[in-house]
Amino acid sequence: MTERLPLFPLGTVLYPGLVLPLHLFEDRYLLMMRDLLERPEPRRLGVVGIELGHEVGDTAGLRLAEVGCVAELQGVKRRPDGRYDLVTVGASRFRIKELDRARPYLCGEVEFLPEQPGTDPGPVAHRVRLLFQLYRHRLAAAGAEVTEPVELPEDPVRLSYLIAAAVVLDGHDKQRLLEAEDAALRLRAEHHLLIRENRLLNAMPTVPAGQFLDAAFHPN
Repeated sequence: MTERLPLFPLGTVLYPGLVLPLHLFEDRYLLMMRDLLERPEPRRLGVVGIELGHEVGDTAGLRLAEVGCVAELQGVKRRPDGRYDLVTVGASRFRIKELDRARPYLCGEVEFLPEQPGTDPGPVAHRVRLLFQLYRHRLAAAGAEVTEPVELPEDPVRLSYLIAAAVVLDGHDKQRLLEAEDAALRLRAEHHLLIRENRLLNAMPTVPAGQFLDAAFHPN
């Protein structure tokens, strides 16, 4: 079964359970917002990564990632100039089956993807927790501003998404983690990525503070 969603292409990957603030100012997205507000709750749009193009302008979203994440509207503030500030929370992942460019903003027929723990996620989840704590310690030692310790969830699915959002990675790695078929596979990928990132941090004497943490994401 598929569902039709308005799509919001971004250079940021949204994960289920994570908070993403959005600022809408282009005419097409103001129209999208007006259309959404005419619908009953829950009001949802699809955040999808941009593989080619930009977030704004004529080249916005020339090529999109195949897998995205539903963003549920939790807060809407309309500015006097007509722009919108939104607070959204990631919900289900989806795969785009068909794009519709008939309206000024993109829509898509999407199918939702299941969330499964996968095969024996416990041991790799334990290793990822340890590597993530080491990662935070090395960030702090390198001069980055690190937030207060986060209580990591026991649930492997939630853990896998929290780690994916918290670790600073390029867009390709972020998207690959979103597309992992289950939590165990995502955690195994994070295990390898955290080993790599810890080695890189260990080799760096100092870094500018604040360069590592993406404040757009917060645990839900």
